[in-house]
Amino acid sequence: MAKPPSNHGKQWTSDDLSKLKQLAKENTPTRVIGLKMQRTPDAVAQKASTENISLKPTNQSPYNRSKP
Repeated sequence: MAKPPSNHGKQWTSDDLSKLKQLAKENTPTRVIGLKMQRTPDAVAQKASTENISLKPTNQSPYNRSKP
C-alpha cells in the first residue's frame, strides 16, 4: 500500500486554496499539483470541485488538431 502524503487528512488553509487556484490557472496537471501540495490527485480534484476551480487545460486544441 502506498504511503499517504504528509498533508493527508489535514484541513485546507486559505494559503493552500490560493496556491491551488494559481496552479490551476497555470494549467498544471492535477497529479503535479498533488505532488507540489503533498496531497493526492483525488484530494486536489475534490477540493477544486467544491471550490468551483476548473482544472481543465486551457489554450489547447481538442483532438491534437493543428491549425492550418
